[in-house]
Amino acid sequence: MKLLEGKVTLITGASKGIGKAIAEKFAEQGANVAFTYLSSVKKGEGLERELAETGVKAKGFRSDASDYQAAQNLIAGVVEEFGRMDVLINNAGVTKDNLLMRMSEEDWDAIQNINLKSCFNTVKASARNFMKQRSGSIINMSSVVGVKGNAGQANYAASKAGIIGFTKSVALELGSRNIRCNAIAPGFIETEMTDALDEKTVQSWRDAIPLKRGGSPEDVANACVFLASDMSAYVTGQTMQVDGGMLT
Repeated sequence: MKLLEGKVTLITGASKGIGKAIAEKFAEQGANVAFTYLSSVKKGEGLERELAETGVKAKGFRSDASDYQAAQNLIAGVVEEFGRMDVLINNAGVTKDNLLMRMSEEDWDAIQNINLKSCFNTVKASARNFMKQRSGSIINMSSVVGVKGNAGQANYAASKAGIIGFTKSVALELGSRNIRCNAIAPGFIETEMTDALDEKTVQSWRDAIPLKRGGSPEDVANACVFLASDMSAYVTGQTMQVDGGMLT
């Protein structure tokens, strides 16, 4: 039997990169997959077709998780379409990097809304359904930058550190209802975004990692499978670093 057989999973920001890898891995493990996209419409539609071809039920929703009412509508739509929801993965996130002295208020606020407030929106919207079921696994995507900070990323680091604190609080509040909440803190993951960097810079980052390689989106997806499955039934309130030993 597959690890996620029949579980209904919602993944935000899944049209590309890590989110797409999570959606593909969950479908491979038997989960029915709902996911969101916003600007990447063609990629979102293509992913829905790809997942459906594996034999699971799949549906993409064009939705902005940073919008409170949109998140409420999203969760209601997923439950109506699939009948229930077992796993929520908050993956949607962006960067707007700059040194603090050059960072605009707008760029600070945008990152908090998209990266952090979106987690509040979707978790709050889905909590009642999880409580009725007396089960659920919530996985929030943080970052090693949220653990250690990074120059030029004060807004991003604050949002990702906030996710860790939010995750621990939700785990304490909802644990008595058998609802688990964990975070994943990816390190240097090689995606479409890193493809634009020069090879010398990328190699210097690889050399600084104990495992001597960048991570793949599949590495993060595998961690999500563990935290979503019954294999992690006694794990909650934790932050799993998927970083090749970067912060060791």
